[in-house]
Amino acid sequence: MAFRSTPAPVTLSGRLVELRPLEAAQHNGLLEALQEGDLWRNAWYTSVPSPEGLSAEIERRLGLAASGEMVPFTAFDAAGRVLGMTSFYDLVAEVPRLHIGYTWNRPSAHGTGTNAESKLLLMRHAFEELGVFRVGLTTQWVNFQSRAAIERLGAKQDGVMRAISRYRNGALRDSVEYSVIEPEWPAVKANLEMRLAKRA
Repeated sequence: MAFRSTPAPVTLSGRLVELRPLEAAQHNGLLEALQEGDLWRNAWYTSVPSPEGLSAEIERRLGLAASGEMVPFTAFDAAGRVLGMTSFYDLVAEVPRLHIGYTWNRPSAHGTGTNAESKLLLMRHAFEELGVFRVGLTTQWVNFQSRAAIERLGAKQDGVMRAISRYRNGALRDSVEYSVIEPEWPAVKANLEMRLAKRA
């Protein structure tokens, strides 16, 4: 088995959000989004970078993109304002499968439908263009907001990986693994489209 087409940078456009390939030139917009509400401080259990670490995080993602290990995106709203970052990662052609993650969005975007549409765009591209069988999503046990959002997508919980790593503060991290597989995609897609239609 293999991907139908090789995962590569692409622009994915919806009504509420547009996902564009990550570029170093987007740094200032990402910094402004990051500083809204001191996101990196108030979400200590996530991988949200600090303002001082943003350039290194952009370089890290672009380096993984260059080696074919990640397809990173920057999310923009309909007015062209930067919302945050997301990515395809853990790309395994033999299944084929991938993960959606390393996602963060400015606080004012929460609850606006942009995250749901981003996931719709990403999963539609993964299932319908790349031909994946499984899309994985991983979050932290203590990130109840993220867990609820993933469950609203229609993803099923595969399990909890206990003490899988450590947070920046040294505390042990438990991760929760979710997935959507190809036979489930039509129902997941219909549910997301219905949710987004209510925002029209």
